[in-house]
Order: sequence, then C-alpha cells, then structure tokens
Amino acid sequence: MVETAAHLVDHVFPPLPVRQWVLAVPKRLRYFLQEDADLQGAVLRIFLDVVERCLCEHSPGGGAAAHSGAVAFIHRFGSSLNEHVHFHCCVIDGVFEPAEMDGATEANATPGVVFHAATELDPEAIAAVQAQARRRILRTFVRRGLIEKCDAEEMAGWEHGGGFSVDAAVRIEGNDRAGLERLLRYCARPPFALEHLHQSDAEHLVYHCPKPRPDGPRDLVLTPLELIDRIAALVPRPRTHRHRYYGVLAPNAPLRSAVTALAPAAVPPAPTSAANDEQTSHRAVARYLWAMLLARIYEAFPLLCPICHAEMRIIAFINEAPTVKKILEHIGESSQPPRIAPARGPPLWEAAAAEQAGNDPQWDQAAQPAPDFEFDQRIAW
Repeated sequence: MVETAAHLVDHVFPPLPVRQWVLAVPKRLRYFLQEDADLQGAVLRIFLDVVERCLCEHSPGGGAAAHSGAVAFIHRFGSSLNEHVHFHCCVIDGVFEPAEMDGATEANATPGVVFHAATELDPEAIAAVQAQARRRILRTFVRRGLIEKCDAEEMAGWEHGGGFSVDAAVRIEGNDRAGLERLLRYCARPPFALEHLHQSDAEHLVYHCPKPRPDGPRDLVLTPLELIDRIAALVPRPRTHRHRYYGVLAPNAPLRSAVTALAPAAVPPAPTSAANDEQTSHRAVARYLWAMLLARIYEAFPLLCPICHAEMRIIAFINEAPTVKKILEHIGESSQPPRIAPARGPPLWEAAAAEQAGNDPQWDQAAQPAPDFEFDQRIAW
C-alpha cells in the first residue's frame, strides 16, 4: 500500500490536478463482478472510456488526439468486510495530446505533450457520465447473457440512478503531493485494518467498522472461523493486478514516457553504451528502502540514533546463535525462543473426540475388533 502510493507519486503522476472517480453498481450485478475477473475489466474499461470522453468535452483546447491518464483500483470489499466490488479511479483532471515538434527528429526521440485542464465539471456533467456508463454496462451484461434484456430495460428506468453510483467530489491540486499520496494509500489499502480488530473473549473477535453498518452498530462480532471465511471471500483471483494503468499512463502508451518524465522524482533514461551494459544496475526505481517507507508513514526516520541523532547504518547481519544470545543477554532481552504450541486438528475434531470419550469412557480405538469385510488395497494403473 505505502510502496505503491510512493511509487505512483514519485515516478508516475505529474504535478497536475488529480480527481478521484468512484463507480458502484447495483447489488444485482455485483455477484457477477465478484465471480468474473474479465467482466470486472470490461466494466472498468467502459467507465474510464466514458470519463475520458467527458474530460475531452470539458477540456478547452483538446483535439481529436487527446487522451486522459488514470490509475484504477479494484476494490472487492466494503467497510464491514462484506463483498462489494467497486472501482476507485485516480484520473488526471484533463487531457494530453502530442505537441507539434519543429524540424526532423530522431526515430527514438520522446515526443512532447501538451496538457489541457478540465473545467466546469459540474454535477450535470457527472450525472451524464453516470447515465452513459449505466447504459453501456447494462448493454454489456445483456450481451454476455447474464441478465435479460427486459430486466436491463427495467433497471435503466429506476430512479436515483438505478443503483449505479458515480462520485467525483475529491480533487487534489497539482502541488499537493502529500494529499495525492494519502489518496493513493486509501485507494491501495487492504480489505481490513489490523488496528480495528481485537479479541473480546476466547471465542470471539470484534472488528470495528470505519463506517456505520446498515443493520446496526459499527462493531462486528465474529468467531475466528467466520473472520477467515469473510477474508477468504475477498481474495482476488491469482496473478491479477489490483491496480491498473489507463490512457497515457498505460504501459504501451506512446505518450507515457513524456508524461511520467514530468513526475518529481522521475529517473532520466540511462545511457545505452555497450561498454557498461554489464555494470548497469537492474534495480527498479519502484523498490524503496524500508526506512524511507517508515519515514513516509510515521514522519520519523528510523535510522537516526535516539541518543546522538546521527544517522545509523547496517554494518553486519549476525546469524550465529552464541553471538546472538550474548547480545540479547547484554541488552536485557530474553535469549530463549518462544514456546510453540503443538499442532492440533480442527476444532470440530476435538469436539467430536470429547463427545465420544464422554459417552463411553472405556472406549479405546486401538482395542477395537477388525472389521468383518475386506477391500482391495492394490493400485490399479
């Protein structure tokens, strides 16, 4: 979460205004989105295409070749650990188009870009995005055979957007990099926060929901197995991306290099001479030191000495047991490893064994007679 937000702020988003667009669909359609990752991508592409057309219409000076740039996050969860697929899209509030370059240029030259800021994005424009996205998404569900055409026509006539919700109230100015990083952390957050979870007794856990629940209080009381069941339902399909790049920020977009070069910490391209190819570091710019990430979260640098306030550095990694034990005893820490409880079976097995032992105290599995039937134990290839 923190590393993703830091990478996007430092190396992807230029210092331009960013608006958050949020799309939620009716409950009747969420089940299909929860089960079909390809359908999620199709709905997200429809929504971002509609948003791009809206930005082109409200960005004075933008031509036919203008495109927007966005990073979209797919959320499979709600605030109370419930299944609720919706989309958070951080869209640059305007459109880009290639700049006209005078004279001949090299074949690998990076083209310049011109940015046209969006204006007059009033509630009527956002309502038009919601209406157009609803019409196209319902048509996609009908085309895929997920709902009937008559049901789609009925849902299109529902009041209050027919269960489709589009929100674009959050806008971050271009010079507010700290605010943009907070927004990206919020979009990239996991399904639940450990600080909201605590144990009430030996058999129950309490999860404090950030928002009020529709059916009552904010506290959600669950058993450990119920908590695991809720979290398991929110796990996305393996090898799928939780955030995706669109428009000029897409991986293969012609203008991506020119747009990301405007980011505050963008790294210039390295020289391509054959002499130093073997010495070139392959370390990606997205990898951050753990100390820098902690400093961005808690605003305190962990590598500063608490006594002299000088910068500390790692001088060795100690993995020899006698040396580790000596150091721990010197600083007053326990040198004994924690006691690990033995493995056990599922709780239902223990309950069944206890019930069996209570019904017949003299029952012994080892003393039971052999069954009066036989079965073939040979392997048939």
